[in-house]
Amino acid sequence: MFISGCVALLGGAQAQVPPTAAAVAPITLAFVESLSGPFANTGEAVHRNLVWAIERVNQRGGVRLPSGARLLALQRIDNKGNLEESLVALKVALDGGSRFVLQGNSSSIALALVDALAKHNEREPERRALFLNYSAVEPSLTNERCSFWHFRFDAHADMRLAALMSVLREDRALQRVYLIGQDYSFGQSVLKQARAQLNEQRPDIQIVGEELHPVGRVKDFLPYLNKIKASGAQAVITGNWGQDLTLLVKAAREVGFEGRFYTFYGNALGAPAAIGDAGVDRVVAVADWMSNAAQPESRKVYQAFRQRFPAPADDYLHLRMQLMIEALVQAMESAGSTDAVAVARALEQVRVQWGGQAGQMRAQDHQFQQPLMVGVMQRQGAPGVPFDVEGSGYGFKVVRTLSAKQAEQPTTCRMLRP
Repeated sequence: MFISGCVALLGGAQAQVPPTAAAVAPITLAFVESLSGPFANTGEAVHRNLVWAIERVNQRGGVRLPSGARLLALQRIDNKGNLEESLVALKVALDGGSRFVLQGNSSSIALALVDALAKHNEREPERRALFLNYSAVEPSLTNERCSFWHFRFDAHADMRLAALMSVLREDRALQRVYLIGQDYSFGQSVLKQARAQLNEQRPDIQIVGEELHPVGRVKDFLPYLNKIKASGAQAVITGNWGQDLTLLVKAAREVGFEGRFYTFYGNALGAPAAIGDAGVDRVVAVADWMSNAAQPESRKVYQAFRQRFPAPADDYLHLRMQLMIEALVQAMESAGSTDAVAVARALEQVRVQWGGQAGQMRAQDHQFQQPLMVGVMQRQGAPGVPFDVEGSGYGFKVVRTLSAKQAEQPTTCRMLRP
């Protein structure tokens, strides 16, 4: 059975919340993600973020609605990283009464869920639901395939790549790059946009190789890294995530590749430990937030998260996931309802701030607008690097911060509204 968990109240002892909140049915958030298989660690990492955010809401009394306060509950549904099982999982979530579906660790799955949910909402308006996306960054989700029922809280791939390019373009010694990515909609989009942005901003740079590989099926990246090294590339641009990134950077260390990696996700989930000293000054990553951000409030939040999840392997805090839950609660309270249409209209106007990070939803395409940071891997203890990643001894020094306005990209969305 693909359901790996059940609905459970999160947030500590119910004695800490008003009896009325604990006595009524909770608001169920259905979490559809890879919780087994090669990308299980990515799903579990997100789960910890959601658990922490929901605990915080429940500890302050839950969601305040005209009918009374209600707690949040999280339903774990394992899709095994499979598109067909994700569609079944969506049906299970909707049939179980959830009106809020959370997913992100695959753009191809996100695209399928957007289409399926739109059909469901049209067919069964009394059971309409929303899709909150925390990580699926294929640009079309808030461009030509935008949907009233979908809200993205991560910066999309073009936004992330533009932030990386703001650092890459200043490296005047860089003349040769290699593009490599996962062979699905997101990976293809990253390579396409990398070509376009390089041509626009650094036409002097030569792309010496370009490769797409199967998602989650490559166990040995040595052949790929031997090709990269032989090409004379001085840097690699990749959107790889999960084990496809970890194994890629491990292979780079093994073959002695000394170029830079410009990555979307090189600051987490085993990548820093995998590359070790070879990554110092060489692995560049972009994120909505990093633990070594200068704001004191951010550092306090990070330390609190590490107290809640002290195991080194559990070190994966992303403030966008915290902001997503806060934004949803704010929207429900503003709408005074859990109705999907009412909450969606409130979410379109939401502005949220927490933990030293702030952002707002753009109503035109439902793309969350927030700052972005670019960091370079350093040894823990180096200037600007008080915190390491996953107990690896390596952290990321923030070298560029883009405001929400600087990170913003235009949209082609022409949204149909109910």
